[in-house]
Amino acid sequence: MSIAASIRIMRWLRLWWPALAWALVISAFSSGAFSSEHTSRIIIPILRWLMPHAAPETLSELHHLIRKCAHFVEYFTLSLLVLRGIRAGRQETHLGWALVAIGIVAGYAALDEFHQSFVPGREAAVSDVLLDTAGGVAAQLVAALVHFWGDVRARQRVKASGA
Repeated sequence: MSIAASIRIMRWLRLWWPALAWALVISAFSSGAFSSEHTSRIIIPILRWLMPHAAPETLSELHHLIRKCAHFVEYFTLSLLVLRGIRAGRQETHLGWALVAIGIVAGYAALDEFHQSFVPGREAAVSDVLLDTAGGVAAQLVAALVHFWGDVRARQRVKASGA
């Protein structure tokens, strides 16, 4: 392998290792150890301690909500890390990059749910794929707003210094 090829591989890994590592974390969360039955043993007692007078049904619903919020946040984070890899250190942004990031997130969400269909204690749900993808879309919207806000602020500074 040439030095140039080694440098390209190292650059690619430097850009993509966070997204790849996070994808592995998501896969770990898809194991039986993170099934609703198992997480309820930790989350429900904490909720009961925080809300001692809450009905068991309320605690169960909150447990479900926490798990669904975790889905959203996992894929929100993955989407930002994928965008980081796609941008490859460039400062500009393109709609196509965001769409590719969303596509990768949606594909990984579908693959993750398919994997869960084979894991004892877990089940696949299309609604989870949609929720995960919504997290990815939200991340791209936030990234676009942050980029836009940075452009607005930069123009304001230029205008203020030129006045």
